[in-house]
Amino acid sequence: MKYIILTFLLAFVFCNKNVLAQKKQAVDYVNPLIGTPAAGKGGTMPSVGPPYAMTNFTAQTRANKMKAMPYVYEDTTIRGVIATHQPTVWMGDYGYVSIMPQVGKLAVQPQQRQMKFTHRDEVSTAAYYSVKMNNQQGASIKAEVAATARCGIMKFTYPASAQSHLIIHGINVNPEEDDKQNRSNKRSKLRGYVYIDKVNNQISGYNPDRTAYNLGPELPNFKGYFIIRFDKAIIDYGTWSEDTISKGSVSQYGKNIGGYISFATKKNEVVTVKIATSFISLKQAKQNLDNEIPEWDFDRVVQDTRSKWQKNLERIKIDGVTDDQKAIFYTAMYHTMLFPREFSEYGKYYSAFDDKIHKGVSYNDYSLWDTFRALHPLLIFTQPGRVNDMITSMLQMYKEGGWLPMWPNPAETNIMIGTHADAVIADAYVKSFRGYDVNLAYSAMRKNAMIPPDSDTGRLGGDRDEWLGFEGRIGLTYYHNLGYVPSDKAKESVSRTLEYALDDYCIAQVAKSLGKRNDYDELIKWSENYKNLYNKETGFMTPRKRDGQWGGDMKFSFTEGSPWTYLFCVMQDVPGMIKMMGGNEKFAAKLDQNFIEGHYSHNNEPGHHYVYLYNYCGQPWKTQELVRQQTRNNYFNRPQGINGNDDCGQMSAWYIFSVMGFYPVTPASGIYAIGAPQFPKVIITINIDPQPKTLEIIANNISEANKYVQSVTFNGKVLSDFFISHNELIKGGKLVFLMTDKPTGKNGN
Repeated sequence: MKYIILTFLLAFVFCNKNVLAQKKQAVDYVNPLIGTPAAGKGGTMPSVGPPYAMTNFTAQTRANKMKAMPYVYEDTTIRGVIATHQPTVWMGDYGYVSIMPQVGKLAVQPQQRQMKFTHRDEVSTAAYYSVKMNNQQGASIKAEVAATARCGIMKFTYPASAQSHLIIHGINVNPEEDDKQNRSNKRSKLRGYVYIDKVNNQISGYNPDRTAYNLGPELPNFKGYFIIRFDKAIIDYGTWSEDTISKGSVSQYGKNIGGYISFATKKNEVVTVKIATSFISLKQAKQNLDNEIPEWDFDRVVQDTRSKWQKNLERIKIDGVTDDQKAIFYTAMYHTMLFPREFSEYGKYYSAFDDKIHKGVSYNDYSLWDTFRALHPLLIFTQPGRVNDMITSMLQMYKEGGWLPMWPNPAETNIMIGTHADAVIADAYVKSFRGYDVNLAYSAMRKNAMIPPDSDTGRLGGDRDEWLGFEGRIGLTYYHNLGYVPSDKAKESVSRTLEYALDDYCIAQVAKSLGKRNDYDELIKWSENYKNLYNKETGFMTPRKRDGQWGGDMKFSFTEGSPWTYLFCVMQDVPGMIKMMGGNEKFAAKLDQNFIEGHYSHNNEPGHHYVYLYNYCGQPWKTQELVRQQTRNNYFNRPQGINGNDDCGQMSAWYIFSVMGFYPVTPASGIYAIGAPQFPKVIITINIDPQPKTLEIIANNISEANKYVQSVTFNGKVLSDFFISHNELIKGGKLVFLMTDKPTGKNGN
């Protein structure tokens, strides 16, 4: 009888293990450590919180600033858990606050309070982070972190100690850690504030810092407010400024300040902390905390955030793939659901475009030069319920600041070039999104195209230059009069000309739909301005001076690239570009040279559509080869798993489109270029009213050898070429690829 019972129990345990293994969900495959090493320049961090969270919570391994994330995988010490708003490595943080546990003699400065850790003692998921840290005396503290959209909750497990502490770092304006963006020391005038409130057992304050301060306008009212509550009674406490610790002090004002509480702990005693953030007020921070983490239930926050991720991630289901492929795919999806971040707080938002509080919904941190290419087109499938609000947010920036944003952080920074809000809005418009003020949107885009910014002909422009006013389309007067931006009158002149022309095409599509024929004719004419910089003698896009002569500093005529980087940057008129370059065969030969000689850099966004250009010149099998190559050579399930900066989801969105089998080469066209699916089956649930749609993508016979597409059908109909419209896909159905080991020139042949 005992033997029977034991056998039954073993069988029960075994079966339940199998059930648990089968129940692994999409969220369980997310690996937030992908992209975190400095060596890979991925620019990501292992933050916790729901999709599009206003505030990200992450372990802080170093002083973050432009060109340095708060968490870097190669680092071996942690100096705090930071509530950060830094979107990417090339952009700044703002309104941050951090907290650090400690045992032993009180030491408040980052280099003094940091503790060692190893990745063996670290757990990182989308909804939960933990790490065990060790000080020089061998004492260990475990930190656990969970978060909601605007608030965080943390558990710190202490050893037995008569001297345990929690250190708050409220602002860190440290000239020694400044970078070139702030060498004028304008930022050094900023002062933050902390206040220790024994009655409510909390530390509150504000932080007006923006590490990209010099790139934007003055904002006298900007503050990142915070409230930090403890489940441990505040008895011993104080504040600090620089290296001066003031025991018993309840308030502190300065540029490198904080507060602390001290207490005794028993072995494995857990101290729980809640942090609320707001850009509106301390009162709003309290409301955010009451709304999001009213109790001290850490596990509930983890489960709620996990459920939100699962609900969003399962909108795309993949089948027939390895666990590594699932990790790469769902981590990519995770990265596409971080930015632009929610910026409103229950019906209100602070605007860094007029320095005031408004009613409404808001998003911020748009990396538009990167994300117009694939991220925003992907959100039309995965986040259709957010698309209209994201556009409305940009239109609010237009109303409050006079222009659509280029790269808000949270104010305009003029980073990168072009006015690619035009492309994002026009693409959504062409794909039938109308839940925003369409007339206002057109007026805003038209202004970008028609009205030069201040000092248009008196400034050279320049990425990351100190703020002198909105830059927008610097050189627009010359662009209209000459048909190009001259190299002796503006920096990055070739790149500007090409990107202005693309945006003009996008706006033209909206003008045409709205019946604005005169505008359309003018915009379409300008969209061909790229031809004016093509030098037939050299076969490249070449800088050209105001007098019409070729010439200009090649280094400063391109944005983050070279003549090869921008040679094929004519997304709006690929047939015209092919004709200009000598026809299909010569164009294909030039594309071959680009890839064979190593000129293509997947880590640089201007070339993200290059893989798909073979479709337009009659050699689609080369697109199919390159999709397989680039998806495998640039994305991995390991920390150094992204080849280059993810740029707020653009690299990840490229991957998702490419493994699914189609890509949006031309914004605002409503057309996708067919590539080659990399998974046997992908199912997309598109939550568009009134009835959700399902798009099933099937790759029959796919294998290591079968990387080519023999034929493509959509809902049983053979596609006539390697392109498909958005209007077809959005209705749902089956997109079926028949894969083969032999290149084919035409669909079905």
